[in-house]
Amino acid sequence: MLDYVRLESDLTEEERMVRDTAREFVDENVRPDIGDHWINGTFPTDLVEEMGELGFYAPNLSGYGLPDLSERAYGILMQELEAGDSGLRSMASVQGALVMYPIHAFGSDEQKDAWLEALGEGEKVGCFGLTEPNHGSNPSGMETHADEDGDGYVLNGTKTWITNAPLADVAVVWARDRSADDDPVRGFLVETDRDGVETPTLEEKLSLRASVTGQIELSNVHVPAENVLPDVTGMKGPLSCLTQARFGIAWGAVGAARDCFETAREYATDREQFGKPIGGFQLQQEKLAEMATQITTAQLLAYRLAELKERGELRPEQVSMAKRNNVRMARDQSRVAREMLGGNGISADYSPMRHMANLETVYTYEGTHDIHSLIIGHDLTGIPAFE
Repeated sequence: MLDYVRLESDLTEEERMVRDTAREFVDENVRPDIGDHWINGTFPTDLVEEMGELGFYAPNLSGYGLPDLSERAYGILMQELEAGDSGLRSMASVQGALVMYPIHAFGSDEQKDAWLEALGEGEKVGCFGLTEPNHGSNPSGMETHADEDGDGYVLNGTKTWITNAPLADVAVVWARDRSADDDPVRGFLVETDRDGVETPTLEEKLSLRASVTGQIELSNVHVPAENVLPDVTGMKGPLSCLTQARFGIAWGAVGAARDCFETAREYATDREQFGKPIGGFQLQQEKLAEMATQITTAQLLAYRLAELKERGELRPEQVSMAKRNNVRMARDQSRVAREMLGGNGISADYSPMRHMANLETVYTYEGTHDIHSLIIGHDLTGIPAFE
């Protein structure tokens, strides 16, 4: 596997074990069938509990049976999962960074006891409800609201483009608390079997097809007060979750790009035209050299993020830079890899075009490329372009 500047030579024994376990899991359980799942628009749900047994959900958190691995180990895991398919990494990212993380960081002891172990083992599935039909890049404009009612709250609103929603047992829903001054945003743990909750599947996606995406429709849904995340109010809650998830995306995109590179390199050394392997021609070698350089640069950025995160020094704007750069890189290089495969490149027998289509979603979700540009621009100039 591509590791041109030998970054993996510095991995600890534990991090190597995570890499090897995830790589073996993907090779044995994902690669053989993922093309069919992508074509059929299905997620391999039989892998959910197996991923839990292997500790793939929120492994960088502690307690409640969670592995408490290094941030670099977590990043490596996301890299290996997305080398299989972005849908697989998305499922693990949502479960860990967007559902388990807010419960772990902001939840009550009772909430942690009720959910973290079950989610970590894959016995339960969660989803994260922030994006709305009219509010994507501007989540603070959310219309979903909660009204105090006796011993709890009544929620109304719709969340959309929600990974895992049709599979989920619980949704972390962000809504405006209209019972408090200034309508602060609060997090609610909403069991999906409550009256008034619907989680329809979004059909006919042309990207991230091996992933289950849906809506969370809330119609006078009553939740008890003990379902409110007690230790956070305001947009800090959902945005801190997104920072955790974007960290994983910055690593995951490298995995997708690396898989495209390895597929193209193998093809270039096997495929013969004009009397020799096409990898012997200058045009193809230039493409491989550029792909390797771009992937290596993104790897360096991801590894640096992990160092900063481990020290508690990572800023959200730095994560924005890595998400923006690494996903753009993977999007561009997947296209080059597909080109190198010629006509065979449009077949599901090879991964680059599947990755290429998936990365259109990754380029958009968790903050679009343009929004991350504005976040970085604000950080560099002190002038917000959102206003």
